[in-house]
Amino acid sequence: MKKIILGLLALGLTIPAYTQVVKVEELSEVVVRPMNYKYLNAADSKVAAIPVKMLERTVAAYDVTEADFYRDDFDFYTVSFFIPDGKIVAVYDGTGQIVRTIEKFENIALTDAVKNAVLDRFPNWTVTKDVYRVTYSDDKGANKIYKLILVNGDKKMRVKVNDEGTFL
Repeated sequence: MKKIILGLLALGLTIPAYTQVVKVEELSEVVVRPMNYKYLNAADSKVAAIPVKMLERTVAAYDVTEADFYRDDFDFYTVSFFIPDGKIVAVYDGTGQIVRTIEKFENIALTDAVKNAVLDRFPNWTVTKDVYRVTYSDDKGANKIYKLILVNGDKKMRVKVNDEGTFL
Protein backbone atom coordinates (compact mmCIF):
# COMPACT_ATOMS: atom_id res chain seq x y z
CA MET A 1 0.00 0.00 0.00
CA LYS A 2 2.86 2.31 0.85
CA LYS A 3 4.52 1.66 -2.49
CA ILE A 4 1.31 2.46 -4.38
CA ILE A 5 0.82 5.77 -2.57
CA LEU A 6 4.47 6.78 -3.09
CA GLY A 7 4.25 5.74 -6.75
CA LEU A 8 1.09 7.83 -7.29
CA LEU A 9 2.68 10.76 -5.51
CA ALA A 10 5.81 10.57 -7.68
CA LEU A 11 3.68 10.16 -10.81
CA GLY A 12 1.48 13.12 -9.80
CA LEU A 13 4.49 15.38 -9.36
CA THR A 14 6.27 14.43 -12.59
CA ILE A 15 3.38 14.39 -15.07
CA PRO A 16 2.71 18.19 -14.98
CA ALA A 17 6.37 18.84 -15.78
CA TYR A 18 6.09 16.84 -19.00
CA THR A 19 2.78 18.33 -20.12
CA GLN A 20 4.04 21.90 -20.39
CA VAL A 21 4.92 22.97 -23.90
CA VAL A 22 7.34 25.87 -23.98
CA LYS A 23 6.91 28.10 -27.02
CA VAL A 24 9.92 30.08 -28.11
CA GLU A 25 8.82 33.29 -29.74
CA GLU A 26 11.18 35.68 -31.45
CA LEU A 27 10.44 39.36 -30.92
CA SER A 28 10.81 41.98 -33.57
CA GLU A 29 13.71 44.39 -33.43
CA VAL A 30 13.28 47.32 -31.08
CA VAL A 31 14.94 50.64 -31.83
CA VAL A 32 15.54 52.89 -28.85
CA ARG A 33 16.11 56.54 -29.70
CA PRO A 34 16.54 59.52 -27.44
CA MET A 35 13.66 61.93 -27.19
CA ASN A 36 13.98 65.68 -27.07
CA TYR A 37 14.77 65.70 -23.35
CA LYS A 38 15.98 69.29 -23.36
CA TYR A 39 12.59 70.44 -24.64
CA LEU A 40 10.70 68.21 -22.21
CA ASN A 41 12.69 69.43 -19.23
CA ALA A 42 12.12 73.07 -20.15
CA ALA A 43 8.49 72.99 -21.33
CA ASP A 44 6.93 70.08 -19.48
CA SER A 45 5.65 71.04 -16.07
CA LYS A 46 4.73 68.53 -13.38
CA VAL A 47 1.65 70.55 -12.49
CA ALA A 48 0.43 71.40 -16.01
CA ALA A 49 -2.93 70.16 -17.25
CA ILE A 50 -3.05 66.62 -18.65
CA PRO A 51 -3.80 67.62 -22.29
CA VAL A 52 -0.77 69.93 -22.23
CA LYS A 53 1.52 67.19 -20.91
CA MET A 54 0.27 64.65 -23.42
CA LEU A 55 0.70 66.90 -26.45
CA GLU A 56 4.15 68.10 -25.32
CA ARG A 57 5.29 64.49 -24.94
CA THR A 58 3.92 63.68 -28.38
CA VAL A 59 5.92 66.58 -29.84
CA ALA A 60 9.07 65.41 -28.04
CA ALA A 61 8.65 61.81 -29.21
CA TYR A 62 7.97 62.71 -32.85
CA ASP A 63 10.79 61.64 -35.16
CA VAL A 64 10.91 63.94 -38.16
CA THR A 65 13.63 61.82 -39.80
CA GLU A 66 11.11 58.99 -40.31
CA ALA A 67 8.40 61.22 -41.85
CA ASP A 68 7.41 60.91 -45.51
CA PHE A 69 8.39 64.51 -46.23
CA TYR A 70 11.91 64.21 -44.74
CA ARG A 71 14.81 65.01 -47.07
CA ASP A 72 18.48 65.37 -46.23
CA ASP A 73 18.87 68.70 -48.00
CA PHE A 74 16.42 70.65 -45.77
CA ASP A 75 17.70 72.34 -42.62
CA PHE A 76 14.41 72.85 -40.73
CA TYR A 77 10.97 71.26 -40.61
CA THR A 78 7.84 72.89 -39.20
CA VAL A 79 5.28 70.43 -37.86
CA SER A 80 1.89 71.30 -36.29
CA PHE A 81 0.19 69.21 -33.61
CA PHE A 82 -3.49 69.77 -32.74
CA ILE A 83 -5.93 68.64 -30.08
CA PRO A 84 -9.31 70.20 -29.23
CA ASP A 85 -7.80 72.08 -26.26
CA GLY A 86 -4.83 73.55 -28.09
CA LYS A 87 -2.02 73.31 -30.58
CA ILE A 88 1.76 73.23 -30.81
CA VAL A 89 3.84 74.32 -33.78
CA ALA A 90 7.33 72.84 -33.52
CA VAL A 91 10.43 73.48 -35.61
CA TYR A 92 12.83 70.54 -35.91
CA ASP A 93 16.35 70.63 -37.31
CA GLY A 94 17.67 68.08 -39.80
CA THR A 95 18.64 65.63 -37.06
CA GLY A 96 15.19 65.64 -35.42
CA GLN A 97 15.97 67.91 -32.47
CA ILE A 98 13.45 70.59 -31.50
CA VAL A 99 14.77 74.10 -32.17
CA ARG A 100 11.70 76.10 -31.06
CA THR A 101 7.99 75.74 -30.38
CA ILE A 102 4.94 77.92 -30.01
CA GLU A 103 2.13 76.48 -27.90
CA LYS A 104 -1.37 77.72 -27.19
CA PHE A 105 -4.02 76.04 -25.06
CA GLU A 106 -7.42 77.51 -24.25
CA ASN A 107 -9.60 76.94 -21.17
CA ILE A 108 -7.42 74.35 -19.50
CA ALA A 109 -7.09 73.66 -15.79
CA LEU A 110 -4.99 76.28 -14.02
CA THR A 111 -2.11 75.27 -11.80
CA ASP A 112 -2.46 75.68 -8.03
CA ALA A 113 0.13 78.48 -8.01
CA VAL A 114 -1.86 80.49 -10.57
CA LYS A 115 -5.19 79.84 -8.84
CA ASN A 116 -3.83 80.88 -5.45
CA ALA A 117 -2.18 84.03 -6.86
CA VAL A 118 -5.41 85.14 -8.56
CA LEU A 119 -7.50 84.31 -5.48
CA ASP A 120 -5.15 86.25 -3.17
CA ARG A 121 -4.96 89.35 -5.34
CA PHE A 122 -8.54 89.35 -6.71
CA PRO A 123 -10.69 87.55 -4.10
CA ASN A 124 -14.16 88.32 -5.52
CA TRP A 125 -13.27 87.83 -9.18
CA THR A 126 -13.99 84.76 -11.33
CA VAL A 127 -11.84 83.42 -14.16
CA THR A 128 -14.08 83.16 -17.24
CA LYS A 129 -11.46 82.40 -19.88
CA ASP A 130 -7.82 81.41 -19.84
CA VAL A 131 -5.14 80.98 -22.48
CA TYR A 132 -1.90 79.16 -21.70
CA ARG A 133 1.01 80.08 -23.97
CA VAL A 134 4.45 78.52 -24.04
CA THR A 135 7.27 79.69 -26.26
CA TYR A 136 10.32 77.45 -26.27
CA SER A 137 13.65 78.22 -27.85
CA ASP A 138 16.70 75.99 -27.76
CA ASP A 139 18.82 78.98 -26.60
CA LYS A 140 16.48 80.63 -24.09
CA GLY A 141 14.42 77.76 -22.70
CA ALA A 142 10.67 77.96 -22.11
CA ASN A 143 8.52 81.00 -21.31
CA LYS A 144 5.12 80.02 -19.84
CA ILE A 145 2.33 82.60 -19.50
CA TYR A 146 -1.34 82.40 -18.56
CA LYS A 147 -3.61 85.12 -19.99
CA LEU A 148 -6.77 85.30 -17.90
CA ILE A 149 -10.05 87.18 -18.21
CA LEU A 150 -11.53 87.93 -14.79
CA VAL A 151 -15.13 89.00 -14.17
CA ASN A 152 -16.70 90.60 -11.10
CA GLY A 153 -20.33 91.53 -11.75
CA ASP A 154 -20.28 93.82 -14.79
CA LYS A 155 -16.53 94.55 -14.51
CA LYS A 156 -14.04 92.71 -16.70
CA MET A 157 -10.26 92.58 -16.39
CA ARG A 158 -7.39 90.95 -18.29
CA VAL A 159 -4.30 89.78 -16.42
CA LYS A 160 -1.12 87.89 -17.27
CA VAL A 161 0.46 85.45 -14.85
CA ASN A 162 3.49 83.21 -15.27
CA ASP A 163 3.35 79.54 -14.31
CA GLU A 164 4.71 80.29 -10.80
CA GLY A 165 1.90 82.72 -9.98
CA THR A 166 3.77 86.02 -10.50
CA PHE A 167 1.74 88.75 -12.19
CA LEU A 168 3.33 90.33 -15.24
